Amino acid sequence: MITTDFRYATHPEDARKYDTNEIRKHFLIENLFQPEEIRLTYSMYDRYIVGGIMPVTEDLQLQTLPYLKSENFLDRRELGIINVGGKGKVTVDGEVYELNKKEALYIGSGAVSVLFSSSDKNPALFYINSAPAHKHFPTKKVTKENAEVVHLGDEKYANKRIINKLIVNSVVETCQLQMGLTELLSGNVWNTMPAHTHNRRMEAYFYFDLEEGQTISHFMGEPEHTRHIFLQNNQAVLSPEWSIHSGCGTSNYSFIWGMAGENLDYGDMDIVAPNQLK
Repeated sequence: MITTDFRYATHPEDARKYDTNEIRKHFLIENLFQPEEIRLTYSMYDRYIVGGIMPVTEDLQLQTLPYLKSENFLDRRELGIINVGGKGKVTVDGEVYELNKKEALYIGSGAVSVLFSSSDKNPALFYINSAPAHKHFPTKKVTKENAEVVHLGDEKYANKRIINKLIVNSVVETCQLQMGLTELLSGNVWNTMPAHTHNRRMEAYFYFDLEEGQTISHFMGEPEHTRHIFLQNNQAVLSPEWSIHSGCGTSNYSFIWGMAGENLDYGDMDIVAPNQLK
């Protein structure tokens, strides 16, 4: 079963007027994982798709969407997958890729059949991002051992973290899709601080491994007109190109960042100092 949602892009001056319910309606993605379902949100921000796939006893086939107007989902798209649950398998045109938790798979445009399955009683949770693609690049699995790993932050500022660059141009050839996984160390709660924007690409954040009963406040909006959204475990948020994307939890957690746009330069960002935020 496939469930879809559609989100229009928002002008930053309009977003300033949104109340809590409107902010959540336009940017928050809840209920990503439901048993035996593929749940997808199609965004007008760079035509980005965010989704969650939870096979339990059935194999789930990725099918095209009405918005795509293509015979197959990946006729004109590329796909990034990161497993955040139990061990699972992704079968791409007959070739099987096993994914443990926090392992990634990139699938280039042109693949016809993409099948998701769980390997044991603990279901796999496949978090996916997809962006338009103009060229085919080969399918490639990326483990944390293959990732480009960066240690950032300081316990003094409660933002000590490990960034695992999984689907980035230094590791995998892609058209525009970039994805990675950041882990905050115990006792650290701030991510992406100092905050930044990047006008040449949008981004989506997916938060997971949050302790039960805890929450995360995700900060967004223009640097001088910030807003916040409280998120629970296994929820995602869309981040327009004009918006900061930063968060603070009531305990440590992990999150997946995915982005698309007109460049592949991870460092292309406009930093906003903490004391400049409003």
